[in-house]
Amino acid sequence: MTSIRSRLALLLTVAIVGVVVLAALVSWWVLERPDRRSFANSFAEEVRIVSQVLRDDPAAAQRYGIATGPRPGTEDGELAREARGIQRSLGGQGIDMPVLIVEDGSGRRRMAFEYRPGAWAFLAYPSPPPSARAPLIFYLGVVTLGALAIALIAATMMTRPLRMLDEAVSAVGQDGLLPHVAERGPVEVRATAIALNRLSGRLRSAVESRMRLVAAAGHDLRTPMTRMRLRAEFLPEEERETWLRDLEELDRIADSAIRLVREEVAGAQGREPVDLRALTRDIAAELGEIGRTATVVPGREPATVTTRPLAIKRALRNLLDNAALHGGGAEVHVERMGDTVLIRILDGGPGIPEDLMARVFEPFFRVDPGRRKSNPGAGLGLAIAREIIEQEGGTLALANRPEGGLEQRVTLPAA
Repeated sequence: MTSIRSRLALLLTVAIVGVVVLAALVSWWVLERPDRRSFANSFAEEVRIVSQVLRDDPAAAQRYGIATGPRPGTEDGELAREARGIQRSLGGQGIDMPVLIVEDGSGRRRMAFEYRPGAWAFLAYPSPPPSARAPLIFYLGVVTLGALAIALIAATMMTRPLRMLDEAVSAVGQDGLLPHVAERGPVEVRATAIALNRLSGRLRSAVESRMRLVAAAGHDLRTPMTRMRLRAEFLPEEERETWLRDLEELDRIADSAIRLVREEVAGAQGREPVDLRALTRDIAAELGEIGRTATVVPGREPATVTTRPLAIKRALRNLLDNAALHGGGAEVHVERMGDTVLIRILDGGPGIPEDLMARVFEPFFRVDPGRRKSNPGAGLGLAIAREIIEQEGGTLALANRPEGGLEQRVTLPAA
């Protein structure tokens, strides 16, 4: 009951049912309210006339079919109140006569009055009309159900633009763009859809512009770097190595920036089943050829995912390379867990300070800038790896191990 749709439907239902109930109660009280005083006066007049006739001529009871007999039994509370009303009406006429209203086993009511000492006469007394409680409850139930249905329909139509916003935001892809929304329905809904599509177009243009800018900058940097590399050949020997080392680092940064752009704009084409356990073994063997240690722990269950082979290999290679380079070696566990495949990459390095853990996926960020000379790189490995993994519907998380070192956890949907 926390959504706007539920609250609006409840408000409309309460308002409609409240008005109907109030109208029904007022109608019942005003239009159908019996005049109890005139009712009692009518029967009091009947009792006065019949008692006078029977006192003057006791045989008239038999002629007119009036039942007589001894005093009847006790009466109910409601019947006693009605009898007292008739007695008060008789008392107003100066007649002091006991009156009782009794009901037999069949539900028939009779009015009894003592017209002579010890002699009682019995007249028919009308039973009340059938109770209106059951019809009223049924009527209010129908009204409530109808009001609830109308309120839900009205609330759904009124909150449709809000639900459209929620669905559009929930459907935002890994690229951060809004999906296209069908522009149909009432005027307000169409206006909301048009606004969302316009926003999506502007976001797409901004993202593509940023990608083109980064890619163009990476490409354009290579031409002046080539000229600088040629000029460095004419420098003295002691300066030449420094210039060439700096130019090589600039080249790596430009190349990493271009690769990052390619991964961000890559589509979903070219996906095929890939055995991650075999893939990690191949990566470990490649790292071993350049002197870096990576070990894949054997497993039994198949760990196959449907993905882009080259892209996922680049992502896992970056993660294993980081563990082997900065952690003194990588230990890889590939496990099938229900509908997902979990890859755990463990190392025995110094880990990452907790205050820097939230920044490790930022492009060009390095935990220890002082290690740039011994471990060259642009600081884009984790950013590229996470971009690829999220495009494949997976997640990448890092955590320091209690016994020391870092654990990189990759989850991907199983094929």
